[in-house]
Amino acid sequence: MPLAHALMTSLLEKPSSGYDLARRFDKSIGFFWHATHQQIYRELARMESAGWIASTAAPDGGRTRKRVYRVRDAGRDELLAWAATRTDPSDLRDDLMVRLRADAAIGPLGLQPEMARRAALHAQKLAAYRAIEARDFPDGETAAPLTREAALQRHILRLGVRYEQEWLDWTREALQLLVQWDGPAQSDTPSP
Repeated sequence: MPLAHALMTSLLEKPSSGYDLARRFDKSIGFFWHATHQQIYRELARMESAGWIASTAAPDGGRTRKRVYRVRDAGRDELLAWAATRTDPSDLRDDLMVRLRADAAIGPLGLQPEMARRAALHAQKLAAYRAIEARDFPDGETAAPLTREAALQRHILRLGVRYEQEWLDWTREALQLLVQWDGPAQSDTPSP
């Protein structure tokens, strides 16, 4: 039930409507635990049925069905119990690794465009993380000391920066290997 725990964590930070929670989730926890808005709404309903969260009509809801969710004591207890459990690190599971192994086994499969695309995606996410860090955690003498909460959030963000930087470097190296052994991809060669 990690989605439920991710949602409760976000609601503990700030009680929210489902819509606001989904938007905030996309900009924070969603970087490392993906969920669609539909999954979030389904999980909120399940969590409310379980007694972990409660909702009330939003003051600005008007005639809409907008509800504001907050974590109940039972949800806090569930989150504490879940956080105390031991888990193993997730294994790397990426079809690109299998494709690269297949390329090694049977010959050039034309993976250079996909490697370049992946490098661009990692570069894009890395830039987003660095922009968040610059916005939320400015360095310098004028920066206020971080609270415990902010220090932990920054530490999580730094893992994201390292993760994307390492993938970007690795993907570029893999692309260089493919070019070294196979020559440039057809789309990389200039037209006469």
